[in-house]
Amino acid sequence: MRLNIILIPTILLIFLGCRKVNEDCNVNEYPNAPEKVWYSEINGSEEESHGHFIMSCSDGGYLQIGETGFIPNSAKILVIKTNNSGNLIWKKEFGDAGNNLGNSAIETSDGYIICGALNENSTLIKLEKNTGSEIFRQSADNGGSDAFEHLTVTSNGIVAVGYVNADDNSNTFYTEGEGFITFLDANGIKQMGFNINAHLSHAYRIQLHNSDLFISGLTEGANDYGLIKTDSSGNVLWSKNFGGSKADHCFGMDMSADGSIFLTGHTLSGTENWDAYTMKIDSNGNQIWESKVGNPRGFKPKFIHDEVWGIKSTADGGCIIVAGTGDECGRYKRRCGNNGDNSNTWHVYLVKFDLNGNVDWEKTYGGKKSEDWAGEDIDLTADGGAIVAVDNGKFGFLKIEPFQ
Repeated sequence: MRLNIILIPTILLIFLGCRKVNEDCNVNEYPNAPEKVWYSEINGSEEESHGHFIMSCSDGGYLQIGETGFIPNSAKILVIKTNNSGNLIWKKEFGDAGNNLGNSAIETSDGYIICGALNENSTLIKLEKNTGSEIFRQSADNGGSDAFEHLTVTSNGIVAVGYVNADDNSNTFYTEGEGFITFLDANGIKQMGFNINAHLSHAYRIQLHNSDLFISGLTEGANDYGLIKTDSSGNVLWSKNFGGSKADHCFGMDMSADGSIFLTGHTLSGTENWDAYTMKIDSNGNQIWESKVGNPRGFKPKFIHDEVWGIKSTADGGCIIVAGTGDECGRYKRRCGNNGDNSNTWHVYLVKFDLNGNVDWEKTYGGKKSEDWAGEDIDLTADGGAIVAVDNGKFGFLKIEPFQ
């Protein structure tokens, strides 16, 4: 009897500690979940910097893109290149402090092409690989406050997607504008562009597959996930919407070699608060599976946001997503107390799905106690692991051990 009296409080203390302490403590523990290998962080010239996109480079290093400072008044595009251990090789900043965005990049045989906006105009900047020296910079005023979000390279040049005529030009993630596609030559000079707002109010990602273009993003009012397929000239072949009765925000897309499409983001449809919302779609736009997951640390769900930004398809036919999991406690005022209901800190949140949409594993990764880590993007690495862009007020580089 004495043993039971002692044991029960011990278990309760461990459980409550798990809910309040910052370190990586998950409700569902997966023994196969990968561990952190290393972490590094690098800042720009302003007090804070925030990365949005990361990629593995052909030389084994990593490239991260975002801003140093804050839009609309103090931001500059920030690009950081590291080696395979996260040590700085070079960093570059572009634009006078103001409303400038660094959104994503692609590697070519002779450089990196960065896309975003300078002074609210859609911009491409090509950089030399070894030093980050500027090869070209091209801006296009596509209409109002506009930006390129993502790009791909085709046999005819560059195709970039984004938005025009933004209503909310101080929002880094969703501007309530009009989706736009732009065709440019290999030197970044605009050849033509047109509005795709009938399908997407914010085009966020583009992929090339068998000469066709697949474009994903947010529909009007950010109500649903939007996905369109076009031919090489941008003529729409089909258009699909996915989601529920409330807001569904689609930010990530990737494709597998067989043409399967993976979409991810976060949703309020059928959830207490923002949950991760991921789906697999065949090359004809038919949904194969969908999954909603969230609140991995077991707090009160109504206080927790699981905000997903990136996804990569994996060799087994599944995918891996990256999110930030935490709370916006200020929004809840007195309802959100320091009583174990809320997290107090943000963590990186990774979820690995198998071929059929089942969770292989999920895990959170945190910094020092009371330090926020939010996962912003992910790419796979040559060793079978991953590199994660972490936002903690600097550009964070989180290397994850092999898992595939």
